[in-house]
Amino acid sequence: MNLERIIRHLSGGRAKVRRAFPSRTLEAIERTIRATEVRHDGQIRFAVEAALDLSPLLAGQTARERAIEVFSNLRVWDTEHNNGVLIYLLLADRDVEIVADRGIHAKLGKDIWEEICREMEAAFSNGKFEEGVLAGIHAVGEHLVQHFPARSGKPNEMADSPVVL
Repeated sequence: MNLERIIRHLSGGRAKVRRAFPSRTLEAIERTIRATEVRHDGQIRFAVEAALDLSPLLAGQTARERAIEVFSNLRVWDTEHNNGVLIYLLLADRDVEIVADRGIHAKLGKDIWEEICREMEAAFSNGKFEEGVLAGIHAVGEHLVQHFPARSGKPNEMADSPVVL
């Protein structure tokens, strides 16, 4: 067990999320997702979580494992063309994970997602949460435009609003 990580998670609450992501930032994220999705047929979700609950934390759950769990809980996998993408931020660790459904992941692979995550984390380390998330959404969107261009009359299969866990 990493005592420093446990302390970070136990001291991280929803107030930290509100400071990093005030309502105007959450609204900007929603607008950006909506605007990006006009250009492609994919679905982007953004979720931020202040910290892990005690039980998963003590069990050593990683941000990646939690992101996969959130991907499933939000049903990001439930799109017609298997092209949903979750951008997940575990604020206590400042760890970004991108989980992509098999339709888009097969076309891009892990390295592309990792690069976007690292760029977002660099912005977060400078306190630029809004800029980091918006840049990440745009980067994911550009890949979706390339592989899943917008089609006429496509439905919006998922809510565009950010999820605060």
